[in-house]
Amino acid sequence: MLPTERRRKIIEKLEEQEFLELKTLHKVLNISMETLRRDVQQLVKQQLVKKEYGGIRLHKVSNGESAIERRLDQHLTQKQCIANKALKLINDGDCIYLDSGSTTLQIAKGLEAKRDLTIITNSIPVLIQCMPYNHTLISIGGKVRSSEQSLTQFDFLFNFEHLNIHKGFFCCSGLSVQSGITDYSIEEVETRRRLMAISQERYLTADSSKINRVVTAKLGDMTDFHQWITDDKITQKEKEAFEQTGIKVI
Repeated sequence: MLPTERRRKIIEKLEEQEFLELKTLHKVLNISMETLRRDVQQLVKQQLVKKEYGGIRLHKVSNGESAIERRLDQHLTQKQCIANKALKLINDGDCIYLDSGSTTLQIAKGLEAKRDLTIITNSIPVLIQCMPYNHTLISIGGKVRSSEQSLTQFDFLFNFEHLNIHKGFFCCSGLSVQSGITDYSIEEVETRRRLMAISQERYLTADSSKINRVVTAKLGDMTDFHQWITDDKITQKEKEAFEQTGIKVI
């Protein structure tokens, strides 16, 4: 089993149970304690879990806020920069998809000035943000993922093929020239792939802090998107390296 797969399984187990002993994980995953400790060390470094006596639990701050809530104020200036660029690409009457993520939530905050949009999303915060606006809102439905306040797809709950999306705005947790675009959740990745397949124009929205970060599940390659919308902190060297893969960076 690859390290990324093991770590994904650890996170999934912790989402089911609040606390897990290392000796339990050692048996469930059928790996050595040495390997488990290395995986835990990496997850702690990524601030996904925290160690306690004899075991680990998902990393949460004292008020119990979710992972997306913790990220809302991180790199906020960069996310607002991305949102401003994205909003210039959205025209009145467009049918758009907004992915789950703190960056697309910033895009949602600027949609009140637009007219007659159809907004499709799996993000609960985006739905709440857009409810007062005079737009058509569609939730894709599915399983609630509490850490991201998102809904991940299940075929019996939603028929994706009925959608016709003009522009899709997608998030990720990491991207690199060599490894492409990655995210922590396989369910989120599967949902994004389905929505990418029916989006006429696909935009990656990711701030520059995610450059050269590679995490659990691969969403795709840079060339799977028409443009990558990022902030102004990306260096010219980084921009040129990514544009050599075939994507336009704005």
